[in-house]
Amino acid sequence: MTTTKNDVKSDIEIAQQSIMEPIVEIAKKIGLTEDDLELYGKYKGKITYEAIHRLKEHDNGKLILVTSINPTPAGEGKSTVTVGLGDALNQLNKKTMIAMREPSLGPTLGIKGGATGGGYSQVLPMEDINLHFTGDIHAISTANNALAALIDNHIHQGNELTIDQRRVVWKRSLDMNDRALRQIIVGLGGPTQGVPREDGFDISVASEIMAVLCLSQSLDELRGRLSQMVVGYTYSKKPVTVGDLEVEGALTLLLKDALKPNLVQTIEHTPALIHGGPFANIAHGCNSVMATKAALKLADYVVTESGFGADLGAEKFLNIKSRAAEIAPDAIVLVATIRALKMHGGQGKADLKTKNLHALQKGLSNLKKHMETLDQFNVPYVVAVNRFVTDSAEEIDTLIKWCENMGVKVSLTDVWAKGGEGGKDLAEKVLAEIEENTKEFSPLYDLSDSLQSKIETIAKNVYGAHEVDYTAKARKQLDQFEEEGWGVLPICMAKTQYSLSDDPSKLGRPLNFTITIRELKPKIGAGFIVALTGEVMTMPGLPKKPAAFGMNVDDEGRAIGLF
Repeated sequence: MTTTKNDVKSDIEIAQQSIMEPIVEIAKKIGLTEDDLELYGKYKGKITYEAIHRLKEHDNGKLILVTSINPTPAGEGKSTVTVGLGDALNQLNKKTMIAMREPSLGPTLGIKGGATGGGYSQVLPMEDINLHFTGDIHAISTANNALAALIDNHIHQGNELTIDQRRVVWKRSLDMNDRALRQIIVGLGGPTQGVPREDGFDISVASEIMAVLCLSQSLDELRGRLSQMVVGYTYSKKPVTVGDLEVEGALTLLLKDALKPNLVQTIEHTPALIHGGPFANIAHGCNSVMATKAALKLADYVVTESGFGADLGAEKFLNIKSRAAEIAPDAIVLVATIRALKMHGGQGKADLKTKNLHALQKGLSNLKKHMETLDQFNVPYVVAVNRFVTDSAEEIDTLIKWCENMGVKVSLTDVWAKGGEGGKDLAEKVLAEIEENTKEFSPLYDLSDSLQSKIETIAKNVYGAHEVDYTAKARKQLDQFEEEGWGVLPICMAKTQYSLSDDPSKLGRPLNFTITIRELKPKIGAGFIVALTGEVMTMPGLPKKPAAFGMNVDDEGRAIGLF
């Protein structure tokens, strides 16, 4: 298998030329029967609640978390490494599964691309997964918007709960990047059309319902978490919840199938659970607890990933998801590419094919900060250098030797071009770290710490901020939330993914910067408080030339231009 320029195929060409096994055959590899699946065609299936319940009697396997440096337009390939590592472990005769998030249509049609890996390290069927899949995100959007309609109807029908329409915090949602919907007015047209008020849309994966679904381990827990979601405040500024509206049952009904994990496969037929898709820059950025824990019961090793860099997804996995699920990773993989490190060192995207040791060495400061962050959690890790064909031998040697001099295990991976074969060295080093580990995982802060203390611990210890500044609104909210009893919840920082700071233009390792907290949002159903920093948006916009311009379908229904 070569990686020469003339032979390089697109991800979708590789995927469409791959031969899938029926999903019932994939299920057999992990001890599931056809009766344990609800089939969505020949190659997709949801695991039934009966099977999930039965699995609770099984022992847990080992958990491997994949994260990365701060992402750049050069690409890091975190999902690709996740899939390749899972395939490599299976090639080493380790019973392995993969647990990943579902892609959002907004970034898929925008600029980011999908979330199914790439090259010969992909999950299949990639077209379905990157588009509507089994309808989970649509169900979340529907439940979100049903709640919005029920809130407005309650206000229109007499407003028994005395909801202040100026303080409704629940937004509508759409699984699309659409900046025109960030701020809107609803209820126009006279008394029969409702009560006019300001409103807006979040992208569906930013909905609290997405976070709630991903942190729930049963329908009963899902119903309970939904009931605790704050939708607004009364005229006396008291929080109003879904439970107050008495509609948590209806929302649970809409989500009853979406809560079940989705079983698919990689190109090399490794079983994969793809379920849930919260963004890591505005939510907690991990796949569902139900999927991860099911995989841990079904396999000896589970490879999962968290969104964006270690400053966002990994921090939230380790401080939020690990607590909620009562699990912890046995090892972490920190993905970096020479291309991305050179961008962090100041080299422009157009020049990345040119060897530049100075930019590479300067960009290593970003990798070093993420290594320091992972050290604080007491989990062993391996740096995975995700190889690109444009990387020079001298650049590769420089990066490998730098890691070795830092006393860190490092592996050069080539999983895009070679699949699992290109990740065997990484797999062996991860296995060795798990076997030799004597550390005990420790979250970064105690839940008993104040909200302000938790925010500043993350900002200073993970981002490297010099200080934290708060708007007057945020300071007032800190006091209010503590008074409501919400101070015991973990913090979910909403921050740009591109920089350690809250300024996306500051690449590498910024120094002497201030993180500004502009607003706090209570996500009580999800079980965390969101702290909004900088200019991060909960509804993205499309670029000037969206990826959608290159997409189509042929006469036989095959996708065209989907990466």
